[in-house]
This record gives sequence, structure tokens and C-alpha cells, in this order.
Amino acid sequence: MEMNPKVNDAAEHGDLEQTMTGAPSQPGDVQNVQMSDDVFGEVGEDGPNYRNVGWIAAAVLMLKSQIGIGVLSIPTAFDVLGMIPGIICLLFIASVATWSGFIVGPFKLRHPSVYGLDDAGMMIAGPIAREMMAGGFTLYWIFLSGSGMLGVSIGLNALSTHGACTAIFVAVAAAIGFIFASVRTLGRLSWLAWVGTACVLVSVFVLTVAAGVQERPAAAPQTGPWESNWKIAANPTFEEAMAAVSSLVLAYAGVPAFFAVASEMADPKLYTRSVLSCQLVATVTYSIIGIVVYYYCGSFVASPALGSAGVLMKKVCYGLVLPGLIVSTLLYIHLTAKYFMVRILRGSKHLAANTWQHWTTWLCCTGGITIIAYCIASGIPVFESLVSLVGALFGTFMTFQPMGAMWFYDNWNKVERDWKWKLRVCWAAFVIVIGTFLMIGGTYGSVVGIIDSYSAEGGGSGAWSCADNSNSV
Repeated sequence: MEMNPKVNDAAEHGDLEQTMTGAPSQPGDVQNVQMSDDVFGEVGEDGPNYRNVGWIAAAVLMLKSQIGIGVLSIPTAFDVLGMIPGIICLLFIASVATWSGFIVGPFKLRHPSVYGLDDAGMMIAGPIAREMMAGGFTLYWIFLSGSGMLGVSIGLNALSTHGACTAIFVAVAAAIGFIFASVRTLGRLSWLAWVGTACVLVSVFVLTVAAGVQERPAAAPQTGPWESNWKIAANPTFEEAMAAVSSLVLAYAGVPAFFAVASEMADPKLYTRSVLSCQLVATVTYSIIGIVVYYYCGSFVASPALGSAGVLMKKVCYGLVLPGLIVSTLLYIHLTAKYFMVRILRGSKHLAANTWQHWTTWLCCTGGITIIAYCIASGIPVFESLVSLVGALFGTFMTFQPMGAMWFYDNWNKVERDWKWKLRVCWAAFVIVIGTFLMIGGTYGSVVGIIDSYSAEGGGSGAWSCADNSNSV
């Protein structure tokens, strides 16, 4: 589909304000516009307005795609790695993920028809790469949706003191996720992202304070002298270390969603502002939570970490975080379903119009993703193992290697090849190499962990089990 030359030129330079009428005057405002877009086609008053996300709302959506499930496993990762190696690994992954997230913005401005990683793969390496990226993206976000449902079920179990079968709680999470994920635009979901992000941040900081003032963690011996056994450096096996690092990767692995967020921004030239704000808040939050909770709980930190500060505070923390976990789940479902809908209806009038074809396709996409994610959440009900597997197998593959390839695609043929350009070449190549290493090693470690969790005595919940899944340590 061809774009109006004026619109195309403005999109190339990120100046879309010159081409739209009725653009949002404040971040997150929702107004109707009449415009042509390389992805969504003609966007007008007779259909959903996909281009109405301000830069602050974009930053919150990015933040919510990251702060959620991953943050709950950071103290456990520190326990496996030790304090200093854990901090170093966290900051290193933060640096790589921030660079990867930044690369999305310039690439999107240079190639406004790109909606997701599959479009970038097609542009860089042809149809095979496109389908590889499409498959990886789809599986990644479906697994994240399943992780979100599992997190919600843990929260409901904690709040109700296992008041119902866990399989029922997972089904409830799936139903709620489907209903809210079926809202069609990110602009209309942005207020939920605000609520969800606030709930997660408040919950984890309440946990952090509780961990600091409690006499001892809930999982520690409740009689006799006790002192936190945190370690400056631990001595994990290769499998344990890689699984822990994979959990840290997942905490930053919302980067693949940044393409979709950028595509729905009213002014994409503000993308860099959004992504840097997102990553700064995420890194500060992760660092504080990981350091404080692990320092006070040591090896008795729970997984998820919200169960570390006693029965009462466990219920308080889960009560606060539950809306955030629900928002994470619905956002993951929405992003995956939106990808399928765009790919199915792209180039037709039904993508941005209120036709029965549009609604049928959209609801089939959200419903199908929800059902598959529910099966994953019920089939792999061990939170820590599922988080590690998703981070290793898909998080690195979606967050590191493609962004390095995108940089090479846009910058390899530059005429001026000074020392700065050479340093950037080395960095982009390093991102691809380290991403591949983490993907292979982390997947191996996570699979070993899942096998061990099933074979160990009392090794947690089984598939489609009614057992309480909120007491993992």
C-alpha cells in the first residue's frame, strides 16, 4: 500500500504532526484523526484510531510490558548468582536491552511500514527470516501470556488461602485477560497500563520495606537465632547460573513490543524519550528490589518474591500486585492478537473499520491466543522455571540478535567509517553473539530446572493441578 508522499516524508523524519489533524494535544489523549498510515491504512472516524498514544503513555506501556512477571524473580536470581554478580548481570542486561530498545525507534522512522520484528526480518533477510521472527514473536508473547495467567493464579491462591482449585484460578485469569485484551487500541489501554504499573511498583516496594523490618523471612526457621545468609558471590552450577540470568533477561524482554507501541504513537519522533524513561525507571526499580529483598531474606527468598515477608504481608503484597499481573496478562494477549490481526487484514479496509470481518478476526485472535496461553500456564505450573524458560528461549532471541542485525542493515554501507562507527560495529556484533550464547545456555539450564522440579520429592504442582502454587520457595 502506498502512502501519501507528504505523509511518507514526514514519517521518515518523525514529524507526523504536519500530516495529521486532531492529533492528541496531551500525552495519552484519545481523539479521532484522519490520516494515512503505512501499517494501518486510512485511519478515520469510522473505525478505531490506532495513532493516539502520547510519549508518556508510550513510556508507561513499555514499562508495563517489562515490569510485571520478571521483577518477581529478580531476588531469586540474586540468590543463585550472589549479590555482586547479580548486580553486574542485571546492569549488563539493562545496558544491552536499552540499546536494543533504542534501535527500534530510528529503524521504525526510516522504515515506517515496519510493524513488528517479522517485517524487519523480511527487509533484512527475506521471507525465511520473516517467518522465523514471526514464529519467535508469537511463541514468546503467548508464553508470556501464560506466565501472566500463572502469576494471577498465584495471587488469587495467596489472597484466598487456596480457596479454590488452582486450575480454576488460571481459567479465571484467562477469562479476564480475554475480555480486557479485546479492547482494540493501545491508546484506550494506556490507563490500564498506568494502573498496572503503579500496582506492581507499590507492591514490590511494600515488599522491600517489609523485608527490611521483619524479624525473619517466612521461609526461614521460626525458632532460634537467625541471620540472613546472603552471599557476595555464590557458586552456582552452569545450569543454575544460566537459568538465573535468563530470569533477568525476561525482566527487560519487553523490547519486542516496542515496535507495536511506536506504531501507535501520535508522534514517533518522541520515541527515544519514551524508551529511555522506561528503562531508567525499570533499572532503578529492579536494582532496589533485588538488593534489598535478597540482603534481608538470603536463600529464604520465595519465588515469586512476594511471598518472602510472612503470611500477612504476602496477602497484602499480592492484593496490591494482582491488578498489575492482570494488566500484564491482557497486554501480552493484546499485543499478540494485534500482530495476527494486522498480518491477516493488512492492506484491506477491514483493518481500521468497524466491519463484521474486522470484529470476527479480532475476537478470534484474542480468543485463540488466550486458549493457547491457558494451556501453557496449566501445563507448566512452576513459576520460576517457566519464567526462566521464556526468558532464555524467546527473550534473548527477540531482544538481542534482531536489533544487532537491524543496526547492521541501516549502518553497514555508511561512507564515513571512523573509529566511532567501528566501535558500534563491534558492539552490534557483540550483542548478536552474547544473545545467541544466552539463548542456548539459558534454554538448557531452564529445561534442566523444569525436569528437576518434577522429579524432586514434593516437586511443586503438576500439570492442571488443584494444588496451591503460592508457596514456592
